[in-house]
This record gives sequence, structure tokens and C-alpha cells, in this order.
Amino acid sequence: MKKGKVFLVGAGPGDIRLITVKGLEAIKQAEVILYDRLANPKLLEFAPADCELIYCGKLPNRHILRQGNINELLVEKALEGKRVVRLKGGDPGVFGRVGEEAASLAEYQIPFEIVPGISSGIAAPLYAGIPVTHREYAESFAVVTAHDKSKEGKPVLDWEGLARGVDTIAFYMGVGNLPFICENLITYGKPSSTPVILIQWGTFGRQKTLQGTLADISEKVIEAKFSNPSIILVGDVIALREKISWFEKMPLHGRQILLARTSDAPSELAKELIDQGADVIEFPKWKRTSLPVDLAKVTAFEKILFTSPESVDEFFTAVMENGIDIRTICADFFGASVKSIKALNNRGFIAAHADELSEPSALLIVGDDSILKKEFDSADIMVTSKKELDYQFLPLFKRMLDEADVNTMVFPSSASVEPFLIALSEGDLDAAELLKGLQIVSMGKQTEAAVVKAGLSTIGTPANATKEALVEYLAACYPVEEV
Repeated sequence: MKKGKVFLVGAGPGDIRLITVKGLEAIKQAEVILYDRLANPKLLEFAPADCELIYCGKLPNRHILRQGNINELLVEKALEGKRVVRLKGGDPGVFGRVGEEAASLAEYQIPFEIVPGISSGIAAPLYAGIPVTHREYAESFAVVTAHDKSKEGKPVLDWEGLARGVDTIAFYMGVGNLPFICENLITYGKPSSTPVILIQWGTFGRQKTLQGTLADISEKVIEAKFSNPSIILVGDVIALREKISWFEKMPLHGRQILLARTSDAPSELAKELIDQGADVIEFPKWKRTSLPVDLAKVTAFEKILFTSPESVDEFFTAVMENGIDIRTICADFFGASVKSIKALNNRGFIAAHADELSEPSALLIVGDDSILKKEFDSADIMVTSKKELDYQFLPLFKRMLDEADVNTMVFPSSASVEPFLIALSEGDLDAAELLKGLQIVSMGKQTEAAVVKAGLSTIGTPANATKEALVEYLAACYPVEEV
């Protein structure tokens, strides 16, 4: 059997928009992905639907898979002829043990590529408003491991060289050893007044910072119960933060949003919320399988109602594959949502909303297998695809919830409420417990009615059912600090 190929990919520091183009291409073509805890799980949604996902995440003093097992898995999957991605947080060459993994692959003569990523030690400070070098403050920069393989885990370093010879130092995952770090830097020549900042979950919307000096930061960390994953930055360049801090000033920074999802396609609403500084967890994750359709009578219908943007694409793909001239279809087109209408508009068709369907005679409803005729009992149904819950993402969703501190729930449509609650039950998650204490926002009055009917409370609706209005509503009316 032909050997596969392995891509050792840096996922970047957390914000999924910071992954490299090459790294994203590798994910999109992967047959197997072995991913770490600090690689943003949202990146896995770019993988093919049949891609095998293997969690290799590590927590302090607890390993899901030890490094030797990971090396063996990479070799095993590649020898099966698979295209494998090893997805690692930050840059794989910066404390990512990529050298060990590459050596194992080379031993078996398995082809591989190493795809660099943006390192957390540079990105997290920048998202906190701190460049690690500056002509007036810092002409040198070092990245340093804050623990090693010794029994006590205390790093054996050239402390004098660091203290006297490096202007800015980034310590990785060193909260537990912070007193030891500060003591050694002071002992070997760093002034006790040297600024220190801890950046937790850097580049995520949940990013938090804690600032102090070598003399007092350890005590502050205990008081604030600050923990990993954090970058510890030491140096005078931290003073620039007051002038150029930008990320934490974004309108939705601190918002950790659970967004009900009805489509398997990328969400424009989720993108807008992320662009405005929020963390967004979308649920549930759907997968869609196209089905063969019978187009024998398609030219006989006077009206065609598309229930989703996906149904538009599936319908016209089937029309082309069956060699039907679109000009022979003379029906008026309708969309069940703004997105559906937009999908038709993008194909050059003027479409009306389903609410304008006054005479449902000779009506065809096109969509996935969840179609319900409802008030159109006489309509014909064309099922173009099967949509089902992607069970592979349920444990991943639970891990995302464990890592986050969700404070907001958004239902974008009335159709999103019931599938969301059903999917939670499929994952053995209690909706009442999960949503307890969250600000539940409904996009529109119909959505609000569906939320209330489901027995959930809601804080209200934006002025309009648009992503821009939602951002304004969350930022201005209900800031996170009031949660």
C-alpha cells in the first residue's frame, strides 16, 4: 500500500483567523486529524465530513495521549495510506515537540511537511497591546519554557543571561512556577520593579490579563486565581499597553456566546460576532448528504419554495446534472428565509419571501429531509439532502464548554430552537442546566415566541433581526459586566 503523508501544522494561538493559508488547506484535505487542547476546535469544522478526529489534548499532570502514543499513531495512520494532519496550538517548532514527531516519521520514511504557525508568545502580547520589541524599550526578545522534564518541573536556565541580556522574555505555561521565575530573575539582576503581565487565553474573546511587577505578580496571581493557559511576559515594553491596547476594547470582547445552528454551512452571524471580539461556540454541528432527486415534473410547477440556501444549491446542481435547461422552469421562486432568497438572488433570480405565497396551487417545496408541509398540505415535496447531527463533534462540544465560561445564548431563528434542544438531549446535556444564568437573546419576535414556548426565558430581541443590530444590542444594552 502506498504511504500517506503527514502535515505537522501550527494552528496559531487561538483566533481561527490567524491560521496560515497552507495550514487551513491541509485541514480541508485531511483524512485524519490529531489535534491538541490549545488548537481552537472550530478549525476542525473545515475538515471533510468523513475526516477522523483524534484528541491528543494535554492538561497539567494529565495526558490524554502521551507523546510516544502520538508518534505511533502518526506512523500508523500514514502507513494506512492516509493524509494526516497533526494540529498543534501556536507554532509547532516552539515547545510543540515537532522535532520528536518528525523524527518518528523520518524513521519510517514517511513523507511529511512542517507548516509554521503564529506563536502564542508573540500573538498574545500583541492582542494585549504589547509588541515584544520596540526601539525605545526592547531590542531583544526570548521565548522560554517555564517547566522542564525534571522531577520538580523547575526550568534549568541561564538565569543571569536572561536577567541581564534579554529585554523582553515570554515564558510559556509557567503559572505554577511563577514565584520561582520571579525570584531567579531578581536574584540574577532584573529590578524587582520590572513590569510583568500574564495573558490568559490570548487572542480568544475570553482573553484576560493580569499586570504587576516581579515583586508582586505572584501574590496577585494567587488572589485572582489566575491559571494556565497563560503567557507570562516580562519587560519594560509592557508600558506601551496603556497606549495601544486594542483587542480588549472591541465591542463584544468578553462575550462568550453559544449560537444555535441550523445549517452545515459557515455562519455569517458567527463571523460577525467573532469580528467584534466575541468567542462563539456553534451548536449543533450538522452534516449533510445529497440525495438523488426526481426532476421529471419540475417544469410543471407554478411556484417553487426553497427552505434553505443549501436546498437552492442542491436543486440547481441536480438540474444541471440532469441536463435540464433552466429556461424551461417557469415557476415563481420563493425563499423560506432571507438567506434562501439571497442564495436565489446570487444565481440571478428574483425571489419573494414564503409569507407572500397566497395561492399554493402547483407548489413544489425543496429542501432536506426535515421538510414539513405545515399549511401547504397540497404541495409536492422534493427532498434534496439528508441533514443529521454530526455525533463526532458532541464530545468536542462538551470540551469547548468546559474550557469556556459562556454568558450569552443566541437563537437566530424560530427554526433553530427545537433542533438545538433535541441535539442537547442527544448529547446527554440538560438544557435547563446549561442555559441557567445565561442571557438568552432571540433574533425577532417569532424566534422569541418559539423560545418562550420551549420553556426558556429571554432577555429580548434586537431592534432588527440583523447581525449588525445584534452586535449593537449586546454591546450597548447588556454589557458583560452586568451579567
